[in-house]
Amino acid sequence: MNPTLTFPATDDEIEIIENVTFDELRIGQSAELTRTLTAADVQSFAAVSGDSNPAHLDIDYAADTPMHGIVAHGMWSGALISAVFGTQLPGLGTIYLEQSLRFKRPVRIGDTVTVRVTARAKDEVKKHVEFDCVVLNQHGETVVTGMGRVLAPLRKLCRPRTRLPVIDLLEVPDAVLA
Repeated sequence: MNPTLTFPATDDEIEIIENVTFDELRIGQSAELTRTLTAADVQSFAAVSGDSNPAHLDIDYAADTPMHGIVAHGMWSGALISAVFGTQLPGLGTIYLEQSLRFKRPVRIGDTVTVRVTARAKDEVKKHVEFDCVVLNQHGETVVTGMGRVLAPLRKLCRPRTRLPVIDLLEVPDAVLA
């Protein structure tokens, strides 16, 4: 694959993101993100991570595995958790320190997942916050659980959301995700 990065044209309306500081953050506070997995997501994740495991990319191979078909890279869900930490809770200025994940069910192309992080403990000395992390599919089934620990920001930050690049997949092998 040979991805090309381009940035979409700017919208007239600029979205502003704002963090939640350590002092503002409360135990039980949560944030979530919902995404639907596409074939392009799987291909792009493989391209940027270098993970070319055929269980994620080759329909014929994947059909004969215990998952009985193409499944998302497990760390795709982990990356969505990271996105919540970095853009929502705590948001800007957060330093990701630790993550544990337990994969319960596969995520397949077309599945819609909701990632939720919930603050469960605060360390007043180190300014660390521990979060419960859960990823649910469109049927309400748990696909991933875990814990994340971050160094929460101490000062308030507010800025325009950075536009994401558009990835154009230029070469896709025939046997892949047809």
